[in-house]
Amino acid sequence: MRARLTSRRLGLAMLLALAPMVATATDAPTRDSLLLPDRVWTADGDAAHAGWVVLVHEGKVAAVGPAASIKAPADAERIALPGTTLTPGLIDLHSHLFLHPYNEMLWNDQVLTEPQDYRTLEAAAHAKATLLAGFTALRDLGTEGAGFADVSIKRAIDNGLIPGPRMFVATRAIVATASYGPGPRGFRPDLDLPQGAQPVTGVDAAVAAVREQAARGADWIKLYADYRVGDHGETMPTLSPAEIKAIVDAAHQIGRPVAAHAASEAGVRNAVEAGVDTIEHGYGTDEATFRLMKQKGIAYEPTLTAVEATSEYFQHYVPGKSEPTPAMKLAEHAFRTALKVGVTIGNGSDVGVFAHGENWREPAMMVADGMTPVQALHAATNVAAHILRADGQFGRIAPGAFADMAAFAGDPSHDIQALQHPVFVMKDGVVYRRP
Repeated sequence: MRARLTSRRLGLAMLLALAPMVATATDAPTRDSLLLPDRVWTADGDAAHAGWVVLVHEGKVAAVGPAASIKAPADAERIALPGTTLTPGLIDLHSHLFLHPYNEMLWNDQVLTEPQDYRTLEAAAHAKATLLAGFTALRDLGTEGAGFADVSIKRAIDNGLIPGPRMFVATRAIVATASYGPGPRGFRPDLDLPQGAQPVTGVDAAVAAVREQAARGADWIKLYADYRVGDHGETMPTLSPAEIKAIVDAAHQIGRPVAAHAASEAGVRNAVEAGVDTIEHGYGTDEATFRLMKQKGIAYEPTLTAVEATSEYFQHYVPGKSEPTPAMKLAEHAFRTALKVGVTIGNGSDVGVFAHGENWREPAMMVADGMTPVQALHAATNVAAHILRADGQFGRIAPGAFADMAAFAGDPSHDIQALQHPVFVMKDGVVYRRP
């Protein structure tokens, strides 16, 4: 365990040290930039445009189009990006900056043995790795026992103390009493264990948790509609329908959307009927419930990579060699069903279960399980921005949008694996990575 941990920390340190980090978040763009890739994929359609360029002015996209049509100021910095496709900055809608892979340290051990101060420093390093991978916006769905520290990470990024993506945070998340962890099952009954989320019982406590988390800085409210509470660890509903509805109503009243962890059909159905805004995981969802999600406009984050990662750690799955595990097959079936029904699918990976900076694996998994590369790119850009209620702000390369962009070697609109190779990253018009 210790050898793995040391190796992983060394690998992350080398990634952050060697990546061409050319700016800090405190740097404001001092002059216009003209980006010159081989092609531009704007997210406004499906095709990448060869010979297009992008002009950036004061942190926003000023113009995009054929090179001959864009008149850049004489003093604009010209940034050549040969061999690349420029895309909007990517978005991951389901992350956990305060976790690291479970084959390095189990979830219980992270929550119980790593001090919150240390976990916050880890989260800052994870945020930087995420940005350098081309992901310029992130919805972080729970600190997993680190309290409200995600609000501080978001503030530090916004104030230029550390580099990282735009953050949308959920703080503690809400769970039914004695349904999450650590414990109480498997631990001495006289121990008062720290919890990975905020436990509630009853409508009044649920509403109070929403109000507290929002007041502390939560942009989203996350609830757990089900969890592994059955006699033999089966996933079963935890919060009651009345508690879920109370959470949703209280959150919506104060302008916070709601994300629901739900893996079982019953848990997903309870959350959907209560009017949540997104379903996370949804592995056991049937077609009728997906149709209800589409009717209600509820988006879906499939987190396929988390299932692959835990299959590697705990079921000895070897990518490219082993037969997919039953859990992977279930997740794939749900994903293909949602795709067939036409549910809005956003890119959400559950990164933290696997290594930060490898967020590209989720779009690649979505392509492996039935999406086209272009569909996966939309899921990670304009569709994700829409789910975040940020249409027009980012997720597209269009005049007036924030200059959040990334360039990748190759063309991810044809080969999604190109997302493994970020060459250039810009956020708010500031260059964080260049060739």
